[in-house]
Amino acid sequence: MNTFFSGKQRGYWVIALLVLVALPWVFYNWSTGRHSGFALTLASEIGLMIVFSLSFNMQMGQAGLLSFGHAILFGLAGYTTAHLLNGIKSSGFWFPMELVPLVGGLAGLGFGIVFGYLATKQRATAFAMITMGLGELVAAAALMFMGFFGGEGGITTNRVIEASLVGATYSAPWQVYYLVVAWGLIATALMLLHTQTPLGRMANAQRDNFERAQFVGYDPQRIRFYQFAISGFFAGIPGALYAILYEIVTFDAVGAAKSTTALLASYIGGVGGFFGPVIGAILVVLLQSGVSLLSNAWLLYVGVLFIVMVMYAPGGIVGILAEHRPIAQSRQLGQLVVPYLRLLPAALLTLFGFVMLVELASFTTIGAAQGKQFKVGGMAIVTGSLQPWLIAAAALVLGGLWLRWEGRRFMARWNELIEQAKLAVGGAR
Repeated sequence: MNTFFSGKQRGYWVIALLVLVALPWVFYNWSTGRHSGFALTLASEIGLMIVFSLSFNMQMGQAGLLSFGHAILFGLAGYTTAHLLNGIKSSGFWFPMELVPLVGGLAGLGFGIVFGYLATKQRATAFAMITMGLGELVAAAALMFMGFFGGEGGITTNRVIEASLVGATYSAPWQVYYLVVAWGLIATALMLLHTQTPLGRMANAQRDNFERAQFVGYDPQRIRFYQFAISGFFAGIPGALYAILYEIVTFDAVGAAKSTTALLASYIGGVGGFFGPVIGAILVVLLQSGVSLLSNAWLLYVGVLFIVMVMYAPGGIVGILAEHRPIAQSRQLGQLVVPYLRLLPAALLTLFGFVMLVELASFTTIGAAQGKQFKVGGMAIVTGSLQPWLIAAAALVLGGLWLRWEGRRFMARWNELIEQAKLAVGGAR
């Protein structure tokens, strides 16, 4: 626990809190006296997806359990929350909105116990297949059992229940944002503390060496079950926040796409570090919400990013940062500035060629059907002409070759600095 409560770490948490509290006022229009609803909704979506991705990583990163159905814990908690809000509204029962996410967490815990009892009897590939089956089962049930799931239309609700511990109505997006921030920080802190508990450490142990954990007297199946159930609690909190934020829960909330989002965020950010899914969730949500406004092929970009990260940076973004630590400790990080600058134009040319080809292909089909016009820098591009295709292909090929050449030079310099860092550490000893 000392690591979490040390002065340096407390300082980081205070800074994060101050930034999150001040964020809504960056998007405040002082002339009209209103916040940007889109920006605050996007920030709230990022917040709840961070908690959801961290709960997924409790299984994947900490216990080595690859789940393809984690969204069922998220979505079922969302449905439960929607019914709770409707029940409070219709009965007039006083229950503060600030505690509603806790009910979602308890619902996630309950469903985690039920599904975890089945799934955690196996591990590795068998566990992944069981969770996939459970995910498909719940997704199918969401379209069949109208009473609880509401079919394709889902369950609508109203978050203005006129019950609050702080006098908030939660009719404004900024009030919901602060509710997401509060519960997001609480859940993140508790999940971080969990990694330092005996259960959290044994989850790591059975992930790394199943037989040895069993040999020293622990039951790996029981560890997996406890870890799965607790991750269900933390998946239920963002599920409840989702219902509060959007005031509707549909079968998409329990679908495979939602589970894939958590998987992508965790892998891109890095499953090996606690805060990896935080970085990944921010990036994935921005890609979903930002790039989707600019391109019909945004899913392809997310998929390619995932493939590139798995192939060339399996440790994710936090893994890349961690690999720089020895060089930084030897005070030679500045030696990488020029090699990175040499990589940059080659990478940009390759990216330009790839994006051009994807968008040209997209606009010849989807774009044309929608009546859109393909423009680059304000200049209209005729997708039926051969010239833009040749330019894009040439940029991709030449950029790729250039990037490969510069990449080899970069790795040579990188290896030199790593060796120097090892010598510096050896000399210090």
